[in-house]
Amino acid sequence: MRLKRLELSGFKSFAKKTEFLFESPVTAIVGPNGSGKSNATEAFRWVLGERSLKSLRGAKGEDLIFNGGHAGARAARAAVTLVFDNSGKEFDVDYTEVSITREVYRDGQNVYSLNGTAVKFRDLLELLSRASLGTSEHFIINQGEADRVLAANPRERRSLVEDALGLRLYQWKISESEKKLLQTKANLEQVASLRREIAPHLRFLKKQMERVEQADLLRRELKTLYLEYLKREEVYLEQAEKDLAQESSGPKTELAKLEREFAKQDEHKNKTEQDENKLEQKLRNTLAELAETERNLASQQEELMRKLGRLEGVIEIKTLAVTEKSDETERDFAYREVADFADKFNQEIVSLEKLTDIFSVKSALARLKKMLTDFLTLGRKNNQEAESKQSELKQFAQERASVLASLEKLKTEASELKTEKAKLERELTQELEASREALQEVFVQKTRRHELTIILNSLTAREDKLKLERANFLAELAEAKVLVDQEISLYRNFVIAELEQDRSKQEERRKKLERFKIKLEDLGVETGDTMKEYQEVTERDAFLTKEISDLEQAALALNQVIADLREKIDQDFHEGLLKINKYFQEFFTLMFGGGTAHLAVTKIKQASASDELEMGNELETERSSEADKIDKLPGLEISVNLPRKKIKNLEMLSGGERALVSIALLFALSQVNPPPFLVLDETDAALDEANSRKYGEMIANLAKRSQLILVTHNRETMSRAGVIYGVTMSSDGISKLLSIKFDEAAAFAK
Repeated sequence: MRLKRLELSGFKSFAKKTEFLFESPVTAIVGPNGSGKSNATEAFRWVLGERSLKSLRGAKGEDLIFNGGHAGARAARAAVTLVFDNSGKEFDVDYTEVSITREVYRDGQNVYSLNGTAVKFRDLLELLSRASLGTSEHFIINQGEADRVLAANPRERRSLVEDALGLRLYQWKISESEKKLLQTKANLEQVASLRREIAPHLRFLKKQMERVEQADLLRRELKTLYLEYLKREEVYLEQAEKDLAQESSGPKTELAKLEREFAKQDEHKNKTEQDENKLEQKLRNTLAELAETERNLASQQEELMRKLGRLEGVIEIKTLAVTEKSDETERDFAYREVADFADKFNQEIVSLEKLTDIFSVKSALARLKKMLTDFLTLGRKNNQEAESKQSELKQFAQERASVLASLEKLKTEASELKTEKAKLERELTQELEASREALQEVFVQKTRRHELTIILNSLTAREDKLKLERANFLAELAEAKVLVDQEISLYRNFVIAELEQDRSKQEERRKKLERFKIKLEDLGVETGDTMKEYQEVTERDAFLTKEISDLEQAALALNQVIADLREKIDQDFHEGLLKINKYFQEFFTLMFGGGTAHLAVTKIKQASASDELEMGNELETERSSEADKIDKLPGLEISVNLPRKKIKNLEMLSGGERALVSIALLFALSQVNPPPFLVLDETDAALDEANSRKYGEMIANLAKRSQLILVTHNRETMSRAGVIYGVTMSSDGISKLLSIKFDEAAAFAK
C-alpha cells in the first residue's frame, strides 16, 4: 500500500484546495517558520481520526477552518483527504484506490467519508487500525513527541508500544466485548426476572391446562358420540322426509283433483239452481194459473150446473107435461109433494156446487136426473100444456146442449192444465232427483275431502314435527361445531351399521350428549383462550429459557473472547517487544556507534491522583475508559548504556543524546509494524551536523520500508528527499505550495 496524495481545502491556513503528491519514497516539506508546514502534519493527524483538539493546536472544531484574511473570506468548512493505492488490498475494501476524507463545519459537525460515502468513525478507525494507521502517534512524530517518549511514565510507554504493535484494535475489541458482557449480564438478569415473573402464571395455566386436557378428552368422546348421533339423525330425517313426501303425494293429488271437481260442481250447481229456480217459478206460475183457472172453471161450472139443473128441470117438467098430455094421462100433484121434491133437489144442487171433481159432478147430475125422472113419473100434465110448451122445450134443450158443450170445454181446459201441471211436477221431480243424486255425490266427495284433510293435517303435523327436529338438528350441529371443532361437519362420513327403527335409542344418545355437555360446562374452561394463552406463556418461558441459555453461552463466549484477546495481546506484546528491542538496539548503535539500549518490563506503582489527572487531560476518552485495566498491566522502562560514558538514568543524558535515543526508539517502534508512511516533523531540529548525517543515514534506511514525509530545516535531511515541497505564506495569510523534484532538477542541471 502506498500513499498517493494529500488534499487540503479550507484547513487552517490552506484556504484553497492544495495537493501534496507523494511519488517519491522520501518527500520533504520545507519553509520558513509560520508558513504552515506543521498544518500539513496536523492534517495527517486530523484526517486519521485525531479527536484531541489540543493536539491540533485548537480549542474547538471551528478553529480548524480557515478564518479569512485581507484577500479572502473565511471558509464554511475544512476538508482533508488522504488517497492510498490499495492494489495489494491492505485495506479490506473492494477498491484499488481508497480515499479517506474528514470534514468539519462551523457548527462543529464532523463527517467521515470512505471513497465519497459517509461512514461511522468507529468503522473508519477499525479499517485504519488494520492498516497500522489508527489514532496511535507512532507514525506521526514531531519535535515534542521525540522527547515525550523518554519523559513518559512506564504505563504511557506501554500504551505507545501497544499502539505501535497494532494492539489497540484488540483493546477496542476487549472493551466492546466487556461492554457486551455487561449488557449480556444485565439482559440475563432481566430475562431471569421476566421468567420469575411469569412462573406463577405459568403454574396457574398449567393447572388450567390439566382441566383443558380433561375437557379435550371429553370433547374427543363427545365428538365420537356427536358423529354417530348426527349421522343417525341425518339419515332418520332424510328417510322420514322422504316417506312423508311419498305419503303426502297421493292425498295432495287427490285433494287437488277434488278441489277442481268442486269448482266444476259449484259452476254446475249454480246453473242447476238457476234451472230449478226457473222451473219452480214456471211451476208456481202454472199452479197459480191452474188454481185461477180451476176457480174460474169451478165458478163457471157451478153457474153452468145451476143453469143446467134449472134447464133440465124445466125440460123434464116440460117433457113430462107434454108426454102426459100426449098420453092423455093426467095427474094432479099436491103442494106438499112438489115442495118436498124442490127441497131435495135444491139440497142436491148445493152439494153439487161444492164438488170440484168432474166425475163427482157427473154422478151428482145423474142423481138429479133420476130424482127428476122419478118425480115426473108420478104425474102427467095435460097434453095441451105440453104442446104449447113444445117449442120452449126445444129452446131449453138447445141451451142445455150449449151448457153441456161449455162444461166439456171447461173439462178439457182443466184436463190440459192438470196434464201440464203433472208434466211440470214430473220435470221438477226429475230435477230434484238429479239434484239429490248430485248432492249425494257431493256429500260423498266432501266426506272424502274431509278425510283427506284429516290425513293431510296429520301429515302436516308430522312435517312440522320433522321441521322442528331438523331445526333442532341444525342447532345441535352448530353447538357441536362450537363445543368440539369444525371437523364435526364431516359427520356424513361416519359409518353406521344400520338405521334403528326405535327412536328411544337415539333419545338415549341425545341425553348422553347433554350429560357430556354439562360436564364440559362444569369444567368451566375456555379451551381456545386458555390453550392459546398457555402456549404463548409456555413458548415465552421456553424462549426466555433459551434466551438465558443463549445469554449464558454468549457470556461464556465473550469471556473466552476477552481471555483470548488478552492472551493475544500479551503474546503479541512480548513478541513485539523483542522485535522493538532488536530495532532499538540497531538504531541506537547506528546513532551512538555502540552501546546498548532496550525496553524492560517492570511493575507499575499505584498512580497518584495528580498522575491520574494529568493522564485524563492527555488521553482521549476511549483510552481513559481503559485506564483501570491498563493500570493492572506491567509497564516499560528504558535502559540505555552509552559507549564511553556511564549513566544511571535518562535524566543524565544531554539534550542531543535524549533526541537521538528518542528517535532511535520511535524508529524502532515504527519498524515492528510498519505503517504505510511516516511523518517526521522537525525531529532533527536538535541534532548537530555529525548527528544529522547519522539521522540522514537512518532516514535512507527507513525509506526502504516506508514512505517518509519529512518536515525539516536540516539540509542533510533535505538531501535525502526525492521531492521537496516549499510552503510559503504571503500577507493574505494563505499557505501556498511550491515543489521540486531532485531527479528532474539534476537532469535539467546537467
